[in-house]
Amino acid sequence: MKTELFLISLLVINVKSDFCLPSVTTVSGSRAGKVFCADQLIFEDNFDTLDLSIWQHEHTLTGGGNYEFQYYCNNRSNSYVEDGVLHIKPTLLADEKGEAFLSSATMQIYGGTPTDQCTNPNHNGCSRTGTPDNIINPIKSARIRTFESFAFKYGKVEVRAKIPAGDWLWPAIWLMPKYYQYSRWPASGEIDIMESRGNRDLINKATGENIGSKLVGSTLHFGPNSNFNRYRLAHFEASLSEGFNAEFHNYQLSWTPDGITYSIDDEVIGAVQPTHGGFWQYGDLNKTNLENPWRGGTKMAPFDQEFFLIINLAVGGMSYFPDDVINPGGKPWSNKAHSGATDFWKGREQWLPTWKEDGSYHFLVDYVKIWSV
Repeated sequence: MKTELFLISLLVINVKSDFCLPSVTTVSGSRAGKVFCADQLIFEDNFDTLDLSIWQHEHTLTGGGNYEFQYYCNNRSNSYVEDGVLHIKPTLLADEKGEAFLSSATMQIYGGTPTDQCTNPNHNGCSRTGTPDNIINPIKSARIRTFESFAFKYGKVEVRAKIPAGDWLWPAIWLMPKYYQYSRWPASGEIDIMESRGNRDLINKATGENIGSKLVGSTLHFGPNSNFNRYRLAHFEASLSEGFNAEFHNYQLSWTPDGITYSIDDEVIGAVQPTHGGFWQYGDLNKTNLENPWRGGTKMAPFDQEFFLIINLAVGGMSYFPDDVINPGGKPWSNKAHSGATDFWKGREQWLPTWKEDGSYHFLVDYVKIWSV
């Protein structure tokens, strides 16, 4: 009898080990597998090295979509691996080019090889001439992406990271659509897994809340055009008294055909589960006279297409850091001024000392893992 029970148990174990629940996840790219089951690890980087066949660097002076003050480049001074951890480190362009360069030179970054070609020409992103009122982006930093190597639709993402501490630093982990199936941003969506501000003591005047490194946010951007971006209906925040810069945390995303859930260290901070009316109804866009760009998609549209991963460290800009804040030493520029980058640079005695030599102003990433669903 014991022998029969043992054989039955062994058979059950073998059946379970061979069992494959079909996955709804799709993938593409040079590092994408073709066949997988649900709950299978389909992407992993533990940063034993900085593998440029996985991560493509953006190379542009565009300043993101918010006229930020950084120049994204492929340089080991700004992105490198040390002891199994990815570092994204901001540096000063003037240290390399001289301060006069910022306000008088023309910087062209068109490039001639795949690794140094300009990746975004918008807003003079490939060629920029500095003037005293509008200097060349004074900070060098990095933004890496898996656009060529790995994109996916539906899955579970976990990124273990430690955000930087330093005034006006803006770390982010996010997803963008590989193909703009439903038209330009935000019609094809954006999935922000984590973003934060590096200021240790940045206080919202109206609420008294610390909106710096003690706060992180997760957001979905969606809408037929930028004027009808309904991100406020899908924005979630988490706060931590000691600050998210104090240690590593797991930033997590669960993305299925039924909805999107954000978590930090396995604790849910927010979720969106659209009904049959999809994100058009979720965003109250059915009450407008606009055309629905997602009418041919599923209820998850625009989040029913493949997206790729981005990790970056931005600096400043003309929107993410409000003017109406309390910060030690103040804020050296106004979001309404045309001289934002110049004013930021002139005010470096306020923010540069907060980028401490102990390396706490580096954005650190321990690993990235993605599972199928």
